[in-house]
Amino acid sequence: MIATRKLRRARVLIAGCGDVGLRCAPLLTQRAAAPRVIALTSQPARAAELRAAGTTPLLGNLDERRSLRRLAGLASTVLHLAPPQKSGSDDLRTRALIAALSRPRRSVARMATAALGRQRAWRGWFRATFKRRAGATKRASIVPDRVSGAVVRRLPIRVVYASTSGVYGDCGGARIDETRRVRPDNGRAKRRVSAEMQLRRATRRGAMSASIVRIPGIYAANRLPLARLQKGTPALAAADDVFTNHIHADDLAAIMVLAIRRARPQRVIHASDDSELRMGDYFDRIADAYGLPRAPRVSREDAEAQLEPMMLSFMRESRRLKNTRLRDELRYTLRYPSIDDFLSGVMSGITTGITSEPATSRAK
Repeated sequence: MIATRKLRRARVLIAGCGDVGLRCAPLLTQRAAAPRVIALTSQPARAAELRAAGTTPLLGNLDERRSLRRLAGLASTVLHLAPPQKSGSDDLRTRALIAALSRPRRSVARMATAALGRQRAWRGWFRATFKRRAGATKRASIVPDRVSGAVVRRLPIRVVYASTSGVYGDCGGARIDETRRVRPDNGRAKRRVSAEMQLRRATRRGAMSASIVRIPGIYAANRLPLARLQKGTPALAAADDVFTNHIHADDLAAIMVLAIRRARPQRVIHASDDSELRMGDYFDRIADAYGLPRAPRVSREDAEAQLEPMMLSFMRESRRLKNTRLRDELRYTLRYPSIDDFLSGVMSGITTGITSEPATSRAK
């Protein structure tokens, strides 16, 4: 019975188990009837870290399709948190993951056939021992006599994909909801659109049931632009500044886990907090909370000459995300409705263990 319960235990696969994935793991495992959480990793050195987080590490690389063969039939639910590769307009990693998840799991049929053989052998021994007559009443069978398609057939895999709000491109500071047409401005966003389209097509053909969570800039105690502020990297002057959106990593992890049960197939959800900040104001709030000098402000023309391309790409896009579906459909209450709610804890000395990270720590 113990073995049977283990086999029946639900499984969740996390593809791309980085910082957010590690925050998702305890939310999945610390509840009644918790599923077994499997973390796909291409780095054997991370096995201990992943086990400590309550997951079972599985070695596989989304850039090497042959390493993904064990994913077929492995889990009924997938949190797809892996970013695309760094070049091209097609997300080859999502393509490889869909192919691996959609592949028929032949071992299911082999297991059923083997079980049927064992059952028939047991019946023969039982009849020989107790001299059962050929016309004796047939006993109920645990494993059916035929390995039909019904035995092998599986329900569509549930997939929640972590995309980016960058798929909208520059919206001129407009408030937008999830029905806004995508208009990616760079290769990074185009690859994200490619991933979304692949998952939509897989859902339409019945291979899976996918929902999409579009994510803006992610912040947390270990994901703040402190090094940028210490270095004195400039921000845009108020006249040229852009609206930017944010979400705390803990809120994001909770949203991803909740989306497994509550997000509709083919549905897009904005995982964004309630704030409407310009990028420079966001930097100023963090600088004030940590007692650092505010970032100097420069014109867009000067920024083009001084800043790296990654940061400039974020400074060319301005939009304000509506999160109505997050509240009404997922029925999620934000732990940190704005960066100010998080920083109030910092200023009160509640938040500890702060480390710095470049400001580009957003969904890419």
